[in-house]
Amino acid sequence: MRSSATLPSGAIRKPAYWPWLLWAALLIGVDQFTKQWILSFYQYGDWTPITSFFNIVRAHNTGAAFSFLASADGWQRWLFVGIGAVATVLIVWQLRKHPEQKFFCFAISCILGGALGNVIDRLQHGYVVDFLDFHWRGSHYPAFNVADIAICIGAASLILDEILRARRTKAAR
Repeated sequence: MRSSATLPSGAIRKPAYWPWLLWAALLIGVDQFTKQWILSFYQYGDWTPITSFFNIVRAHNTGAAFSFLASADGWQRWLFVGIGAVATVLIVWQLRKHPEQKFFCFAISCILGGALGNVIDRLQHGYVVDFLDFHWRGSHYPAFNVADIAICIGAASLILDEILRARRTKAAR
């Protein structure tokens, strides 16, 4: 590895991508800590009302978002682990390729942290631990977790980053 002292005159050092991996690792840590807390203090199906519209619950999801494929015979576990592995490789490649694009890297590192948090659950338990339950007038939004929040923030940020990039490109013309 070259130090900045050995860079040619006028060369600009490309930013490191490892801080984005640390951000993803922090998200994984928070996600796994909260899930472990739920597993330690709640039995499957237990719930505690927090407000008139929010409960802490212990739910298991063998499927994907909104329990997609949850009723399959178990093969979906390995499908989702495989998708997580492929996504990890692609995201790390993009982080290495574009470390100077901070908002883009924030977005995809959130997705990375969330995806790996849920992959860890699938490998450890065969299901994802969910515990945040929002409801209104008898209708419950599917329970979710910190990893799901990270993925949603990452996806929304990725969309916003693309919109902003398109606007900058259009303004530069």
